[in-house]
Amino acid sequence: MTTRTKRATIYLEPELHKALRLRAIETSRSVSEIVNDAVREALKEDAEDLAAFEERIKEPSISYNEMIKRLKENGRL
Repeated sequence: MTTRTKRATIYLEPELHKALRLRAIETSRSVSEIVNDAVREALKEDAEDLAAFEERIKEPSISYNEMIKRLKENGRL
């Protein structure tokens, strides 16, 4: 973990806190490290999703009914 960190208070369900503590012990890591990694991964996934939306923004949209019609025509429904 970096030396420049910010302190935050979060409230976890007791079962999640217990699972995090056990995971920390099993992996010789701190709960903070595990939480930081999980948040970092979630933000990374969000960024990837947003990038995918941006790439496809100019694609034409079709209605749900049109999609069902196409699937039936292609024998997928």
